[in-house]
Amino acid sequence: MISGNEPGFKKISTVNRRVFLLSAAKTIIFFGIIGRLFSLQISENKKYLTLSDKNRLREWRLPPVRGEFLDYFGKTIAGNLKVYQLHVVPEQVEDFKSLMVRLKDILDLSTNELNDLIKQKNKQKPWETLIVSENLSWDEFSKINFYLHELSGAKPVISLGRNYPYNESYAHVLGYVSQASVDDIVNNEIIKERNVPGLRVGKIGLEKTFEKELIGTNSIQRFEVNAYGKKINQIDHEEGDKGKSIRLTLDTEVQNLTAELLREKSGSISVMDIYTGEIVAMNSSPSINPNLFLYGIDKKKWMEIQKNPNKPLINKTVSGLYAPGSTIKPIVALSALENDVISPNFTVKCTGIHEFYGQKYHCWKKKGHGFMKLDNAIKQSCDIYFYEIARLLGVDRLNETGKKFGFGEKSLSKYFPNEKNGVNPSTKWKKKVIGQNWYLGETLINGIGQGYILTTPFQLCLMTAQLANGGYKIKPTVVANENKESIELIKLRMAEKERAKKMGNLVSDFFETDEDLYNPLFRNQENIKFVLNAMFKSTNEVMGTSFRSRIDDPKYRFAGKTGTAQVKKITEEERELDLDIEQIPYFQRDHAWYVAFGPYKNPRYALSILVEHGGSGSKTAAPMAKKLFKLLIDRHEIREKIDLKKSIKI
Repeated sequence: MISGNEPGFKKISTVNRRVFLLSAAKTIIFFGIIGRLFSLQISENKKYLTLSDKNRLREWRLPPVRGEFLDYFGKTIAGNLKVYQLHVVPEQVEDFKSLMVRLKDILDLSTNELNDLIKQKNKQKPWETLIVSENLSWDEFSKINFYLHELSGAKPVISLGRNYPYNESYAHVLGYVSQASVDDIVNNEIIKERNVPGLRVGKIGLEKTFEKELIGTNSIQRFEVNAYGKKINQIDHEEGDKGKSIRLTLDTEVQNLTAELLREKSGSISVMDIYTGEIVAMNSSPSINPNLFLYGIDKKKWMEIQKNPNKPLINKTVSGLYAPGSTIKPIVALSALENDVISPNFTVKCTGIHEFYGQKYHCWKKKGHGFMKLDNAIKQSCDIYFYEIARLLGVDRLNETGKKFGFGEKSLSKYFPNEKNGVNPSTKWKKKVIGQNWYLGETLINGIGQGYILTTPFQLCLMTAQLANGGYKIKPTVVANENKESIELIKLRMAEKERAKKMGNLVSDFFETDEDLYNPLFRNQENIKFVLNAMFKSTNEVMGTSFRSRIDDPKYRFAGKTGTAQVKKITEEERELDLDIEQIPYFQRDHAWYVAFGPYKNPRYALSILVEHGGSGSKTAAPMAKKLFKLLIDRHEIREKIDLKKSIKI
């Protein structure tokens, strides 16, 4: 028997203690492993299943499908078409440089293009998509797919691109789309939310104005991938919502004609319905092809556009400011009649020169028109007559009448934020803006549409429309209203507004309308009728300034007023030379104007035509109206049928 103090007993005790500790340690480790396995497989099952799926599954958000623009008759004027693209995700590429060299051979990329791609890759995050090409040809796309097995990380993508089938014709109305910039993303929450590589957003025009409605929502594709990130199988596809399609009031046939009439000219044409305010055509020239901007415009081409002295990037219809010349004379005559300054029989003798405080004011007709009454003065556009009635009227009363008819105010800024106000001068305006007193001589030249007064071409179109409808306020629109009122109801509203005004009511008793819509702009409607009749004589009677552009057929007959606006002061020496337009340097030539409405007996459309440096309005601008009215009136019945179908459907 071994006692507790003997060495053997101590040795056995030490061994037993070690065995116990080892067994305890094994037990602890065992239960730790069991606990961890329980935690991984039971408690944190969802977490690690999600992480596993993230390694196994990939999700791609696709660019949203943009809504389309349609013309009044349903033709697509800004739509979408399939485009073939090549994307690369750098973090999924084993050897980026080798991939780029291979793509350079397949796609025949230039060295500069390759260097640009490498620079772009270095600027962005490894997981961000690098767009190698946004617009591959079908042959290039096929080659990429053929060699895809050796292009790890490359993703051929079928996407949608914007398409403008009418090229330059609608450029200034629709604008264009291009890749979303940093400013677009920062300043627009919707663009920020839906931004993906290759997203195109509106930059100017209606494309930008209606971005929120057009942009749509992203489609989502989910794929199963292998350990190298290569797609094995598509798991799911979540279709996004296409953006809203917007139907405009424009007629492509008329729009194309305006583009043809302005070809190789600089200027603007506007056409609108005198009751509904619908814009039927709006064109500015020279124009640009919006398709050039979709995938980045060539630097050389961009410099050509920017340096073009005729400014193709400016929508002259709403942003160009010009002296209106004699097209303002109907408003000057109306203002004088409305303010009882003159009567229609007021007579002035035109000798060709009017001297006022030692200053000579000339008529366009060198030898003068002789004795003129108001209707004949409008018909023959006698400057001397209008100097005199402007002197009697005063600039402030003319300013008030001009303001009623839209001068000095924006009317389309809701659609075109770059619209200009123009200048409708008054004594207060000059004091405030220029800091000087108004002089009577300035009133005289203001009366023939020269001097400080500046208008946009569309303001003159709106002025003409509001004269032609009998003198009532309308609101222009470029977006078609599916629930618009009939012309008969609009005329009824106008009559009711006039009745309410006569009775001293600020608001009509029977009809509620928006603000001042359909308000009468006259004191005595006979004055409006007088001016319209004088415009008819100007176009349809011998000696009228646009007589050569008349149409004898009553169906197409129209009435209008020519205008020739100086762009520089003419010296006495130049006046004596009496040069032909071809002998005058281009940028010193007068602007040619014409405003008109038709058909005369039951008018529905008004237009304004501007040809920059076109010389005489009667020779250059008025003949264009003849072609326009023939098409407009022929298209009118088709337009009415569309309205009838819409009203029946409602």
